[in-house]
Amino acid sequence: MKRNQSNPVVWFEIYVQDMERAKAFYEAVLAVTLEKMPAPTTECEDMEMWGFPSDKDTAQTTYGACGMLVKMTGVPSGCGGTLIYFGCEDCAVQAARAAENGGSIFKEKFSIGKHGFIALVNDTEGNMIGFHSM
Repeated sequence: MKRNQSNPVVWFEIYVQDMERAKAFYEAVLAVTLEKMPAPTTECEDMEMWGFPSDKDTAQTTYGACGMLVKMTGVPSGCGGTLIYFGCEDCAVQAARAAENGGSIFKEKFSIGKHGFIALVNDTEGNMIGFHSM
């Protein structure tokens, strides 16, 4: 399989403290079912992992995660400086779901011009995540 060289991002991990709480949050907010992932090696047996739905056969050849550098008032760099955006039909819907499921809205849906709309929320584990829609 030849990897698409135009986008080097192939994997992300969101670290959590309470797996059941975090799993319930992401499944409710994104309306998906996470898949239990086995420990990759015997040295990692103490890890608990749940994967987001993906097409594992084509993920490396057809579409990757997009990313960029962003400077935003109120959002510091350093620890917590990475922000993951989940695509959706209307980011206001997922932001509301986040608030209804133990998270909080950091910034309501707003326009990013011709690139659509985004909303920023904090999950149940203190991670900031974003939602993007056109």
